[in-house]
Amino acid sequence: MADDQGLTRLQQLDFAALLRVLDQNWYDLSGIFPLDRDVRTLVKELQAVRNRWAHLSTEELPSSEVYRDADTLKRFLDVIAPDSEATLQVAQLRELALEVMRPPVVVTPLPVAPETLFGVGDLVSLRSSPEVIFPVIEVDTGGQETRYKVFRDGKFAYYYESQLQGVNTAATAEQLVNAEELKAHLTGVQLLSPTMTRLLSIGAGRINFVPYQYRPVLKLIRAEQPRLLIADEVGVGKTVEAGLIIKELQARMELNSVLVICPKPLVAERKWLLEMKRFDEHFTALDGSLLRHCLEETDRDGHWPEQYAKAIVPFSLLDSDLLFGRSQGRRTRPGLLTLEPPPRFDLVIVDEAHHIRNSDTYLHQAVRFFCEHAQAVLLMTATPVQMGSEDLYTLLNVLRPDLIVDQHSFAQMAEPNRYINAAISHCRSASDGWQQQARTELENVAATEWGRLFLRESPEFQSVFDRLSEENISDRERIDLIHDLEGIYTFSSLINRTRRRDIGEFTTRKPETRAVAFTPEQSRLHDDLLRIIAEILSRTHGDQNVKFMMTTIRRQAASSLYGLIPMLEDMLNGRLNALEIMEANDGEDLPEHSSLSKIQEQVAELLNQARTLDPHDPKADEFVRVLLQKSKLPKNKSLVFSTFRHTLKYLLDKVIATGLRAAVIHGDVPDEERRKLRHRFALGAHEPDAIDVLLSSEVGCEGLDFQFCDFLVNYDLPWNPMRVEQRIGRIDRYGQTSETVAIVNFITPGTVDGDIYERCLLRIGVFQQAIGGNEEILGEITRELHHIADSFKLSQEERERRLQQLADNSIRQIREQQELESKQAELFGINLPQQRFQEELHAARSWWVSPKALENAVTTYLKNRLELPSLPLIGDKALKSLRLSAEARTSLLGDFALLPRTNEPTARNWEKWLKGSTQSLPVTFEQEVAQAVPDVTHLSVTHPLVRQAAAFLEATQPWETSLTLPHQELPPGPHPFAVYLWKKHGVKPEDELVAVALDPAIEKALLDLLPQATDAAGQAPDQNDRNILDQRHHTLWLSAQAQHAEDNRQ
Repeated sequence: MADDQGLTRLQQLDFAALLRVLDQNWYDLSGIFPLDRDVRTLVKELQAVRNRWAHLSTEELPSSEVYRDADTLKRFLDVIAPDSEATLQVAQLRELALEVMRPPVVVTPLPVAPETLFGVGDLVSLRSSPEVIFPVIEVDTGGQETRYKVFRDGKFAYYYESQLQGVNTAATAEQLVNAEELKAHLTGVQLLSPTMTRLLSIGAGRINFVPYQYRPVLKLIRAEQPRLLIADEVGVGKTVEAGLIIKELQARMELNSVLVICPKPLVAERKWLLEMKRFDEHFTALDGSLLRHCLEETDRDGHWPEQYAKAIVPFSLLDSDLLFGRSQGRRTRPGLLTLEPPPRFDLVIVDEAHHIRNSDTYLHQAVRFFCEHAQAVLLMTATPVQMGSEDLYTLLNVLRPDLIVDQHSFAQMAEPNRYINAAISHCRSASDGWQQQARTELENVAATEWGRLFLRESPEFQSVFDRLSEENISDRERIDLIHDLEGIYTFSSLINRTRRRDIGEFTTRKPETRAVAFTPEQSRLHDDLLRIIAEILSRTHGDQNVKFMMTTIRRQAASSLYGLIPMLEDMLNGRLNALEIMEANDGEDLPEHSSLSKIQEQVAELLNQARTLDPHDPKADEFVRVLLQKSKLPKNKSLVFSTFRHTLKYLLDKVIATGLRAAVIHGDVPDEERRKLRHRFALGAHEPDAIDVLLSSEVGCEGLDFQFCDFLVNYDLPWNPMRVEQRIGRIDRYGQTSETVAIVNFITPGTVDGDIYERCLLRIGVFQQAIGGNEEILGEITRELHHIADSFKLSQEERERRLQQLADNSIRQIREQQELESKQAELFGINLPQQRFQEELHAARSWWVSPKALENAVTTYLKNRLELPSLPLIGDKALKSLRLSAEARTSLLGDFALLPRTNEPTARNWEKWLKGSTQSLPVTFEQEVAQAVPDVTHLSVTHPLVRQAAAFLEATQPWETSLTLPHQELPPGPHPFAVYLWKKHGVKPEDELVAVALDPAIEKALLDLLPQATDAAGQAPDQNDRNILDQRHHTLWLSAQAQHAEDNRQ
């Protein structure tokens, strides 16, 4: 503007321009002039004052507004020009406004009865619809009947007097509520305020409470947009974190459609299906035909079919046909890019997102398409976050293309972090001169391009910069400075990276190797087996189907030769289903067809030899001895893993023969049965239904936790280190009560499995501790293990040398990755000290959505809505029974119909019970009970009954109450207080409960103390106290409004 108008001096600018110059150059000017932080707030307020006065005459402003604006200007001038003529004139104007505000002494005339039934400002309602209330804007008495202009539904309308009736003002007065009713109402406020910064998902899901799994949830709800890259290490629990995010978003918005995109093995193994059932979420895995059906329905109807609104799609289906469509004769199949409008999911989750790193692939383009049209996005990968990584830029560009526009903007955004990290280091050291050193680093931050554009003028940056100049900073204040500096990191809101070493080891792992050699007869059969397999592979010339089946046979033989017989029989008879074959795999993509037609004779030869095997099995005998030893200890549970179902069945017979109580779970065991078996396995040894030994495949225990068990047996071992870690992670997890967990690994010397165990898996340390690390490195180890093991051209010595070399390289790669990430994690601001996170999680938890608060809200709702003589929730313990008559259920069904329509299983089950004939429903508000008792209805924040209670308890008028707060440290006596709900609008909307009290100590502690409140005899605040509370509230509101405006401007 200055260049365009030829301006060369500040005196040539008008008042508005001068204020903008001062505001936008505050950082530079504050380094020259000693300006207090409060002056910055005055500058913000003056910009609003100038705009108001520029568009209004003084006659149009009430004296109170003139006084407030003059006072703001006077306080500003007192700082920059205290002795100027302008300061004196503004002071005179302020005094004049104050004089006008003083009420004159007048005699109040007696009220004159209105000539009309209603006056301007009165609230009226329609006689035909008394619930419709609106104000009178204008009265017209010129016609035969008085007519009223009203404001209804956002527009003006006209009604005759005979159509209207007055609203009983007594009915709209403050309602008196007791302590429990007030608590129920405040719970309803929290549930109906979707932008509250407190967590709503704590307690949701049939899972154990694991604090660190809420880190990404917290980041997501605090982010400018609900988009996050979760880059947690293997074994941390990314799928559970995604489930928690789903429940959190459901509590805040209508989350009706979720798309999960992941590798094909995770679909085949039902990993996502099973994990989501722990959160009472039902997903459908889409194959090629179902996905094409969804595209065709979307093309025809304009929206994704509701039946598949929660879907899981494998990467392998995202190809050119999906993107661009395909012509089949006269028919053209639609593609994603041809759909108008495009399918819009409420949430898109991409698991193992590092697979989309190549932006030239159809997979990348399809994933980007779904993300661009989604409301919320989660990208998940175990790949470490590295600054120089092209992969990281690609992921963040898919996640937030509006922010990470190109490589240049990515580098710009990263540049300030090294200086922020240096400032934090100085603050942590607290050495001589640390404050000045930290300020110098912040000056470096401000000098970067990103810092100049986005950071240096932000209130957070200014606050830290100014506080570093203060004298005598306490340790508590220094720690607060570190926390605030961490909040300035430029990538921290986009990335969550939790490493196992960040959260500490749950237990000490004690691995033990039980090496049991083949008998001579078993050894001959094994050698013959290898010979026949080598012949088959040489004749089939590397046929992938044959190679896969031979590897499966070979590994089954290493696991158990006695499980080999039924496996070969099932193979010949075609009784192996796809899931069983997948269970025997290590997570690699399988051949599309696994036919044995080419090698049927050779397989029959193997079977004939196996049938003559001596039944004496030293490995199984040793296995039984290990279990019997464990069964004599106080903690007698044993969790046994095998890759193969036929081995599991063989071992089950052996265990049952000892008198131990045992069961098997694998991928084809129904979900309800799996949960019941897990419940029986958790029972104490004295319980008649308890299970002592649970035998499982990897898929069998997917979505189940066994932290009550401290003894794991690997009867055979996967060749995939991630699979090994997943097995151990079933017992070595948060909540494990034993200090150590025992891991017994059975191997057979002379087999390829034994070589892989001794020379690779054992050496990279997977049994001693959680190796975490990079999914790509562990995946590469798995592929190389298969390559070595499947090669019959290698001699025994060559195979051993190759395995040892692989272990050495893997150990080096893992260590290098860990060292590199330790250096770079701080540059991204994703390191969070455990104590600090615990403090943040505690601050984010809200009593108002705790199980006790939800129970109180539901009880209050049922009692008031149904007017019941007794409480319908029966039972003193956490497991309760909800008993309602048919009439009561019909009433609740009406309330249920008012909720937003959803196809959730929880909603369908609730509706089914309300419409049914069963009077009782087992329910719980406690997460632990919901996990332990599969059939119980979990009344969490997203359950329809809880949502109905919140809607019923919604405030339509102010409440009055009189309470007693037991607290020794607060001043005794009566204390007037008020609680307001603020709704902040802007770039990121936010709802906030605000306590107001005359005593500062009461005001600060009120919201934390209200859960302990009980009823008290007393009256509500009188009018004088109300006026003082209103003035205090207005002061708080003004300050918050200015801060909110500044935050949105930034």
